Amino acid sequence: MLSPLALVNRLPRSGPWVRHLPLLVLAALILAVLPLTLDLFRLNLVGKYLTYAFVAVGLVLCWGYGGILSLGQGVFFGLGGYAMAMFLKLEASDPESTKIQSTPGIPDFMDWNQITALPALWEPFHSFAFTLFAVVAVPGVLAFVLGLAMFKRRVGGVYFAIMTQAFAAMLSILIIGQQGYTGGVNGITDLKTLHGWDIRTDSAKYVLYFLNAGLLLGAVVLGQAVLGSKFGKLLLALRDKEERVRFSGYDVAAFKVFIFTLAAVFAAVGGAMFTLQVGFMSPSFVGIVPSIEMVIATAVGGRLSLVGAVYGSLLVNFGKSYFSESFPQLWLFLMGGLFIAVVMLFPQGLAGISANLRSLRGRVAGPGIAPVPNVPAPPAEPKRAQGGAA
Repeated sequence: MLSPLALVNRLPRSGPWVRHLPLLVLAALILAVLPLTLDLFRLNLVGKYLTYAFVAVGLVLCWGYGGILSLGQGVFFGLGGYAMAMFLKLEASDPESTKIQSTPGIPDFMDWNQITALPALWEPFHSFAFTLFAVVAVPGVLAFVLGLAMFKRRVGGVYFAIMTQAFAAMLSILIIGQQGYTGGVNGITDLKTLHGWDIRTDSAKYVLYFLNAGLLLGAVVLGQAVLGSKFGKLLLALRDKEERVRFSGYDVAAFKVFIFTLAAVFAAVGGAMFTLQVGFMSPSFVGIVPSIEMVIATAVGGRLSLVGAVYGSLLVNFGKSYFSESFPQLWLFLMGGLFIAVVMLFPQGLAGISANLRSLRGRVAGPGIAPVPNVPAPPAEPKRAQGGAA
């Protein structure tokens, strides 16, 4: 029987298979292990958690590697979710289904607020193709404009974080205030079908879960491709030595705008999938608190690991559900203790644990060379007599 040390030495330490092992393990977990072991209710909860992971993956790119801490990613998550909710709500508000309203054919919350015609802003969302375009384009354009305005003026660091936080608060207040057009504090609810396909059935929930998981894995792969390119190396350089990159002739603002916009698009796709899986969208996912929770999940998973960010989202949101169910009076304190413990014990997040294990393995097994078998020591040379020959 091989010893543990011999087993460690037999494991491959390089090559594409080893490099992609964390992603393969994650894919196996969310595509096979969890669907086979969880009931539909719990699996649907995991699907909701995975929608938050889109935001965490984007934060790894713009915060972990780009040095751009955004405390307003809930804005883009919410915009993507609201765009999808508008299409679903219009489909659920056909004249036959709303014939008891004062004005049939418009969403119920508009009728309650004495609006007698569908606003022009809502009209394009009768088209599913336009909705898919809006899910990506609206948050992307907003992030592009915001990033351009900030980064061209070299606004960064804590000032940029405060600006994004303020923007999240403003949008949340705007959505709540415009109740007749957005559903107000209740949001857009009672979403039933997608092109006649009932998204509330068990089979639909399974399909949406796997679609969500596939899109998330695609986002991780795209993020790895970005980080593995020349752009990724420049991103790291401008995070650590921004002035040196600027003096080398690169447009630092353009790099920051691109990565911030890409992170916003990832968050928006997650928001759209959230609406499809959960069946509603409200301003509670747009404001400051959810945005900070998304940053915390990224830090717990490891802000330098795309795969770790997914695990961080799962852990943080599972902790919220478990503690709130089991300890309703104490769950906020327990969640705070979890965050503090992770930060204190694992400063690099969950991904840092894996890195430490790999480092330990390298110290135990050596730099890729098989250990030399035990060989008897050579006999000692005979001692020479002092002042004479042996």
